[in-house]
Amino acid sequence: MDCSIAGYLTALPAFIIIGQLWTARHWLVIVEKIYYGIISLLLAVIFCLDLKLYSYWGFRLDMTPVFYFTSSPKAALASATWLDAVTGIVAIVVATSLIYLIFALIIRKIKVSPVKKVPATVVMVLLTAALFIPIRGGFTVSSMNLSRAYFSQNQRLNHAAVNPAFSLMYSATHQHNFGEQYRFMTAEEADSVLCDLYRSATAPATLAADSVPLLNNLRPDIYIVILESFSAHLMPSLGGEPIAMRLDSLAREGLSFTGIYANSFRTDRGIPAILSAFPGQPSMSIMKYVEKTEGLPSLPGELKNAGYDLTYFYGGDANFTNMQAYLVNAGFEHIISDKDFALKEKASKWGAHDNLLFDKVIADVRSTAADAPPQLRVIQTSSSHEPFDVPYSNPVFAAEPEKNAFAFTDSCLFAFVDSLRVSPRFDRTLVVMVPDHQGCYPHSLDDVVSRHHIPLVMTGGALNRKAMTDTVTGSQIDLAATLLDAMGLDSSALPYSKDLLADGPHFAVMADPSIITLVTPSDTIVYNCDASQIISSGGGDTDTLRLRAEAFVQRLYDLIENL
Repeated sequence: MDCSIAGYLTALPAFIIIGQLWTARHWLVIVEKIYYGIISLLLAVIFCLDLKLYSYWGFRLDMTPVFYFTSSPKAALASATWLDAVTGIVAIVVATSLIYLIFALIIRKIKVSPVKKVPATVVMVLLTAALFIPIRGGFTVSSMNLSRAYFSQNQRLNHAAVNPAFSLMYSATHQHNFGEQYRFMTAEEADSVLCDLYRSATAPATLAADSVPLLNNLRPDIYIVILESFSAHLMPSLGGEPIAMRLDSLAREGLSFTGIYANSFRTDRGIPAILSAFPGQPSMSIMKYVEKTEGLPSLPGELKNAGYDLTYFYGGDANFTNMQAYLVNAGFEHIISDKDFALKEKASKWGAHDNLLFDKVIADVRSTAADAPPQLRVIQTSSSHEPFDVPYSNPVFAAEPEKNAFAFTDSCLFAFVDSLRVSPRFDRTLVVMVPDHQGCYPHSLDDVVSRHHIPLVMTGGALNRKAMTDTVTGSQIDLAATLLDAMGLDSSALPYSKDLLADGPHFAVMADPSIITLVTPSDTIVYNCDASQIISSGGGDTDTLRLRAEAFVQRLYDLIENL
């Protein structure tokens, strides 16, 4: 992989040397020096950025940060502290200087003599053509790809073997032609394997659907609170630590789903999973492609057709990751974002803190007439995101800013629900609380399945199933069908969504860069699609599980191609 990148970077200098055989013009030397300067800077930025981001993300550099930066530079840099910025700039300057110094030493050793132009040109052309060998990765059927670096069951060792420059280039060249990606079998075979998956995962509902209906009002006001970076590891009722204790208390008094998993690892993947019941993707973000999100059905769109009034609340930049375009396509008439807060209120690097965000929602609740049409309000929090700088100090977490930030959002959430309780429409209100993606706490958690384990909690006056726990296996994409079916509305426009409260197939699919994870009530597989490597599996035949994971991601990309 290192040789492949070296081959790409050597091609232009090789042509410059050929040119120097036929002309002594000084501008070729200048072009060569400029090229090495650009390459030195580019490599330094890639390696330094990869080094920093890996500690947060756990995968090698791809096009994700580029997408974030181009959509909103301010939001993309919000997680960075001033110390990160200073050390990053110093590291890039030092690395650029060292790389250029190495290039300069090599250049001095190259002597171009125009005495024997023709034979020298022939040799150089042949040598330049031979760069095709390292670039392609040899003479085998498969060309160079990320799987060449995978050799261990320890994913960190595999990641350490990946060249970050190649990882970035590979990601950049796999952002289109989705119908050609992840081809494991024929379409007919994939459909057959998926049918087998749905049959094998079919099971009765954990709580009988006809015993206690989910709702006592078929058109409740619905508040979906998307909790930044929350996970099951923050709640004792889900086997976690006593951090989000107020959410934990809401889970105990309401309906808590304990077998739910996040579909992906970042917000731009999580929001379409929650609102459009669209699974996460291992090599792309559907939100990046505005023209494709125009064709996505959504829970808000279905509720709008049923007469709901829609508003989205977020304290940050709604343009980040093309979110505003997605929300508009999903049917939201009103989008509250950082522009709707006073300058002094935007104290967080991500915009307004969660207490001010929930204040906006409560003001909206109080201004809603008793006879107003049913409301859908989606609230996206942000204070529990890096750098975890919040206007709150819990003495229990005085030395742990990350836990303190989660406790802050947790307190804001509970205060919001308390305010709803005294509103005149609370008896017809359903509050749904779900994280946006996999949890960011604890950082050291390597187990993919455990890292994606999240809470899904419902409460409110419109909820019938109170003080109940449901162990059904599912994910964020199942929220849409669960709500629509409970309201007597058609959920067939959202084919990936499965009613958590009904008899039928129950499983979760999660996507990380290069990885697809499938969890059923009896089986689990974590599979690297790019390396064709099973990272872990359990409960069933490994080959069968692999085929199911491959079939799912293949047909998902077929759908994306046709959106």
